[in-house]
Amino acid sequence: MTRSEKDKMLAGELYRADSPELSADSARIHEWMSRYNASLAVPPEERIAMLREAFGSVGDGANVRPPFHCDYGYNITLGAGVFLNFGCTILDVAPVRIGALTQIGSGVQIVAADHPRDPAERRQLLEFGRPVAIGENVWIGSGALILPGVTVGDDAVIGGGAVVTRDVAAGVTVAGNPARPLR
Repeated sequence: MTRSEKDKMLAGELYRADSPELSADSARIHEWMSRYNASLAVPPEERIAMLREAFGSVGDGANVRPPFHCDYGYNITLGAGVFLNFGCTILDVAPVRIGALTQIGSGVQIVAADHPRDPAERRQLLEFGRPVAIGENVWIGSGALILPGVTVGDDAVIGGGAVVTRDVAAGVTVAGNPARPLR
């Protein structure tokens, strides 16, 4: 039996994002983002209900300030008390897990989407994803970029504007491009 492009995406394999099933998922989340991004004046309990419509899991007290953008939503897990400030983007073609009490500054991008290095595969419009995991009580400064496959440990700090290309151990502070531990 042939596997769907969505099944391939969820397994972290090469897939085509323009498949009918993924296009339908994309249209669904675009409609949701349109509603969500108009909800700034809506009470927090109504916004958390909206997040739970779209995301895989949302802990109590999570707060995502609009505008917010994502690929599908269903691959995003937010722990209790997670905070994302204005203008964040999560490209969730693979699981993106954000632990409890993590605070994320404005304009942060968390990217699970990746593309083949082989130009022949790119010409076929193939892509793939690698999961991103962010621990509990992490602080990510405004404008930071977390790249595919990265794990950030509990209590870590990511400096504003950092480009995180590698895992960050628990309790470590990193900054810069590429992000490196600070002493």
